[in-house]
Amino acid sequence: MKALILLAKTGIGFVWFILLLNFFVPFPGNAAIALYILTAFLFMMHGLQMLIFIGAFGDKINMSRWEKWSILIFGIFALLDIRRKHMM
Repeated sequence: MKALILLAKTGIGFVWFILLLNFFVPFPGNAAIALYILTAFLFMMHGLQMLIFIGAFGDKINMSRWEKWSILIFGIFALLDIRRKHMM
């Protein structure tokens, strides 16, 4: 399970790399616009996950600062990793 979560985090990291690369070296045509929209959507969804999780469990488990921010970056895969570390 730990290896699969690491693989998934690597995949999400690659997605973020492509999305952020688009800001500095825009892709041609409508691809850049689509990637801007996807970046905003991914950032909002992961931000919402972070706020909900910290609001629900922030006082019940002791998370490091990196674990809190990793939810914003990796989304559900960070939540699965935090669950494996603190709740099992």
